[in-house]
Amino acid sequence: MKTSNFKVYKGEKGVSIALYPPIGYSGAQYLNLNPDRQTFFAKKNDQIDEKEYEKRYRENVLSKLDPKKIYNMFRDSVLLCWEPEGDFCHRRIVASWIEENLGIEVPEWHPGDDDPNNISTPLF
Repeated sequence: MKTSNFKVYKGEKGVSIALYPPIGYSGAQYLNLNPDRQTFFAKKNDQIDEKEYEKRYRENVLSKLDPKKIYNMFRDSVLLCWEPEGDFCHRRIVASWIEENLGIEVPEWHPGDDDPNNISTPLF
């Protein structure tokens, strides 16, 4: 499992976890990892800060999911949302949640990561 954004990752392993994927996006989507609309728009409209967004996302979305099941479903996938690498985003909250619960690092995808000579599979 890795994470990235729609602008950077164009491969076949992408799974959108964004409320609004790009127009014309035809890849996989997993709606259960989408932020809830109320939290999304509260952050977008600067009504809440990043800390409150993360708290709500964890309570409203992640608390209802099993991190082991999510990891096993998407272990060979790249979870996608909009924000550039390094910016605050919910895909990195998911990555942290997986690491906290399973001890498995979920890195950001970079070009070349899909090279079969450059793959390291975590032991689980």
